[in-house]
Amino acid sequence: MPNTKSAGRRMRNSARKQARNNIVRTQIKTAVKRFRAAVEAKQDSSPEALRAAISTLDKAVKKGVVKRGTADRKKSRLALALNRATAAAAANK
Repeated sequence: MPNTKSAGRRMRNSARKQARNNIVRTQIKTAVKRFRAAVEAKQDSSPEALRAAISTLDKAVKKGVVKRGTADRKKSRLALALNRATAAAAANK
């Protein structure tokens, strides 16, 4: 329970920001899962799923939910996964 009026305001603000951050983090996880599922299923939509995941990560950085380096690292690993999948598919043909 807050002791002052300003502490109560900070508590409400924190709860509002936490709710927004959780929504954005969930969107990131969903986009990454969709991309990984597309890669595993060897679908042609993998590049589009990668673009969607990168876009979601960039928006999260813009909102301040995720740090720039974290997003860059995740984007890099997703791109590597796509490149490995396409290389493996090309080697199997």
